[in-house]
Amino acid sequence: MAKALLGYVGGSDPRVLGEMRRLQQRVQDLESELVRMQAENDALSAAARHQDSMLEGIDIDVHQAEPALT
Repeated sequence: MAKALLGYVGGSDPRVLGEMRRLQQRVQDLESELVRMQAENDALSAAARHQDSMLEGIDIDVHQAEPALT
């Protein structure tokens, strides 16, 4: 009788549990990917700021510059 009631009330369906585990793993994978991409973005932003700071001191006069070789 208890098994019948448990099934009727909505006991643990193995398919539902499997799908829930799969979705939890997918969420963890996406969170890891987000952390990795944020770190990569931070590194690229820092590199761009560094490059910009290095270029600030360079003053190029376009009218005095020599043409590129073709």
